[in-house]
Amino acid sequence: MQEIVDQLSRAIKEAAAHRRSLRIRGGGTKDFYGGIPQGSPLDVTGYRGIVAYEPTELVITARAGTPLAEVEAALREKGQMLAFEPPHFGAAATLGGCIATGLSGPRRPYAGATRDFVLGVRILDGKGDDLRFGGQVMKNVAGYDVSRLVTGSLGTLGVLLEVSLKVLPLPASEQTLHLKYGEAEAITLMNKWAAQPLPVTATAYRDGNLGVRLSGARVAVDAAAKKMGGTAVDLAQAGRFWTGIREHADPFFSGSEPLWRLSVNSTTQPLGLPGSQLMEWGGALRWLKSTADAKTIRDAAARSGGHATLFRGGDKSEGVFHPLAPALIKLHRNLKQAFDPAGVLNPGRLYPDL
Repeated sequence: MQEIVDQLSRAIKEAAAHRRSLRIRGGGTKDFYGGIPQGSPLDVTGYRGIVAYEPTELVITARAGTPLAEVEAALREKGQMLAFEPPHFGAAATLGGCIATGLSGPRRPYAGATRDFVLGVRILDGKGDDLRFGGQVMKNVAGYDVSRLVTGSLGTLGVLLEVSLKVLPLPASEQTLHLKYGEAEAITLMNKWAAQPLPVTATAYRDGNLGVRLSGARVAVDAAAKKMGGTAVDLAQAGRFWTGIREHADPFFSGSEPLWRLSVNSTTQPLGLPGSQLMEWGGALRWLKSTADAKTIRDAAARSGGHATLFRGGDKSEGVFHPLAPALIKLHRNLKQAFDPAGVLNPGRLYPDL
């Protein structure tokens, strides 16, 4: 496997010497996310395989080209899981793409985001240097927390080689409830439940229908279900529903309209934007299918204490991610300069001038 690392390193050094852009590519299932990929492909799928897995320590280390399904299957055999519930968006999804995008699924507000589970990474920076950050233990105070910085950076700071992740046990029991509420009432209820010791691990609301997933010890799940009310959903049907939400296979995500991802305060009342919406994360995530202009959508998100991302489709000329304040964009430029001085790694995936 070191031969593959050496090949990747040489390719980066050659690209940097000639100022030739590289497009880091794993399974390609998330190419739609972020700015339009550009440059010569740098295929990392050959660097794959689980390096170490200690179920008793709740830690797994795998190479970035490892299929995400392979990692999850190994964990499932030992009754464990990636608690941030990462979306695949296709069978070819890799662990590297999962960490590079930093996307989390329905369990995110209740268990934590992708970066919360990253313990350490090994990367090749824009100079082709082989660097390691963090470690393989939960308590690690060695140096700067670059591991979390790399998470969600879309490959603009380095080529991921290996990732160490904290994992959690699968829940002993799960139950999904279906309830009927208006949008404003559903927002109030979800925030009320979040303030109580209830085993809620996912919520999704659309057009008067509220789905709530409960996970944990059977006694706790049964008690919460009795307290919250609603109709219990068949386990298999519930599994398909939450997979559809995570993988955007739910009918809501079909169609050609631009798909926006609005992150707002969970207590934000209905936004009143044109288009159709699906709400997750206890009200903190609003998916919006709309042909409204970017300024209208981003202004609404900003008024609600959040930001808006053009997740899929639409016109990317005005930027995919919410515009940054001057101080923040300067910080991004400084980080890019430190990790990728020649600017060859995935240019434009985050912001046009990075």
